[in-house]
Amino acid sequence: MTVTDVEPAVGVSGLLQAFNEAGVLDVSDVRVAERICFLAKETDERVALAVALLVRGLRSGSVCIELASIASAVGVEDVPWPEPEGWLATVRASALLGEPPVLHLYDDRLLYLDRYWREEKQVCDDLLALRVSGPIGDAPAFERLFPTGFEEQREAAEIALAQAVTVLTGGPGTGKTTTVARLLALLAEQAGTSRLRIALAAPTGKAAARLQEAVQHEVAKLDAADQDRLGELQAMTLHRLLGSRPDSSSRFRHNRGNRLPHDVIVVDETSMVSLTLMARLLEAVRPDARLILVGDADQLASVEAGAVLADLVDGLSARSDVRVAALRTSHRFGEAIGLLAEAIRVGDADRALELLRSGDEHIEFIEAGAPDGLRPILLPHALRLREAALLGAGNVALATLDEHRLLCAHREGRYGVRHWNRQVEKWLSEATGQPPWSEWYPGRPLLVTTNDYGLRVYNGDTGVVMAGAEGLRAVIAGAGGPLHFATSRLSDVETMHAMTIHKSQGSQADEVTVLMPSEDSRLLTRELFYTAMTRAKEKVRVVGSEAAVRLAIERRAVRATGLRLSLRQ
Repeated sequence: MTVTDVEPAVGVSGLLQAFNEAGVLDVSDVRVAERICFLAKETDERVALAVALLVRGLRSGSVCIELASIASAVGVEDVPWPEPEGWLATVRASALLGEPPVLHLYDDRLLYLDRYWREEKQVCDDLLALRVSGPIGDAPAFERLFPTGFEEQREAAEIALAQAVTVLTGGPGTGKTTTVARLLALLAEQAGTSRLRIALAAPTGKAAARLQEAVQHEVAKLDAADQDRLGELQAMTLHRLLGSRPDSSSRFRHNRGNRLPHDVIVVDETSMVSLTLMARLLEAVRPDARLILVGDADQLASVEAGAVLADLVDGLSARSDVRVAALRTSHRFGEAIGLLAEAIRVGDADRALELLRSGDEHIEFIEAGAPDGLRPILLPHALRLREAALLGAGNVALATLDEHRLLCAHREGRYGVRHWNRQVEKWLSEATGQPPWSEWYPGRPLLVTTNDYGLRVYNGDTGVVMAGAEGLRAVIAGAGGPLHFATSRLSDVETMHAMTIHKSQGSQADEVTVLMPSEDSRLLTRELFYTAMTRAKEKVRVVGSEAAVRLAIERRAVRATGLRLSLRQ
């Protein structure tokens, strides 16, 4: 957790005032703490401070705080931190830990809001309850589906067959989808005449579309009998799998009383799944079903609270009764990009900078404090999009969209998405005469920002505005194929000449330009940098200072959770 610019809380006093004025607590943290303490008739300001820090932690992705170490985690010394032992004793004695509980203290050190404690405990309990294992499989089937050259994937499949829940982790190009497709074929063969009910899901529409495309590509390589047993596999968002409800954004039609009907459930991009969504998924999985959670534990965690995949990898790896299936060898990148990804992943800044400056054709490093030289890169891509849009070539436009991504850490400021979207539109106006104030124009790249179940478009889907005989229309790359809409039907979309690194998760582009923020950015972390550069298929371009690169690689995105601790016990 880091200190940021915050809004002052008017009318507050004592510890909450001091921490608000120091920039540690925002007004929202203060008001929530005040309200909770008022309702519980809790008058000790040290308890109110603990609640406010909990709310602050949730905003940055942590689900709990440790009072004994919170001062060093925040890194602000010139505020009146309570003495840790007395602080903990005061919180322990608070009515907020009574019935009904508002707070929960785990292991006598980790403090939670009760909702997140219950969700974390449920995830742990439900995961460990999925213990039904199946047959290991006969050797001929394994030899056919995992021949020589698939040793890592075969070992991962053997682990998955021996247990009901499997975490399959690995970096880009390590063969996660290959493993999943061939494992599903093996399970389908073992099911005999009983056709397996298989669900493929991902957190966003774009990730679901990629999952379906990748699995179909791998299934097409299998024997005709395997393809017939698997049938048509349709990927969807987790929200759609669980069944959205009009009366709730956090509860679904499928739950503990109405389980999912599937025999095997595969979830891709699990690093993007929040603690709350994982809890909703696990309560809906049948006790006799197989669950395969796939993802890269070194990527950014969900934008919401929790670091579920990293916790699962760490926590389950310490157990003797569950194994994590890890793939290590990357087959996607050229050697240089793979080495760069590994250097960033392990925190070797010297090696990463050496590779960035190597002159390899797949890596480019533009050392610039002021990234003003991006016009020769961004404008030609925007013009190609416009040309395809004017011709009405939807498939070409979508393919062109995936040729390049400009990825930013921030939304605002000189290094942010809004600035660069406006800048590219200004350049387009200068090059084509297109009015710079036009919101809708041929070639406008689109990013869907909310789920619309009626239109079947989901948060993370991408598209392009097209010209046609009936005016402007939008083509969206949906999970089931291109979708066409009048622009008036799409309300929650943004321009995507640039996008945030968080939003880029679950997507790829042939070439990626990573715009590093200034060194004082609190978002500059190893996980952010690794996630950004591994979106590239063929080339990665890093624009920024050496200091920013070093800082990003050396700083970890730490989230306070207790899930890994619970899983180890």
